[in-house]
Amino acid sequence: MRWDERTRAYVERRTGEGLAKKDIMRCLKRHVAREVYRVLMKSVHTTRTAGSPTQSDLTEAA
Repeated sequence: MRWDERTRAYVERRTGEGLAKKDIMRCLKRHVAREVYRVLMKSVHTTRTAGSPTQSDLTEAA
């Protein structure tokens, strides 16, 4: 919430909508979980088809 520009913009927008910091954090955690899940599923699919995940897949997951 301090350094990432996308997150800062999101927090400003949601604060303007009247959400509390606690609610914004909950939404952000949910968003992060969805993104991590997508990367992991992509990595699993890549592993099954190519044999092992690529370095870029592992970097995205981190």
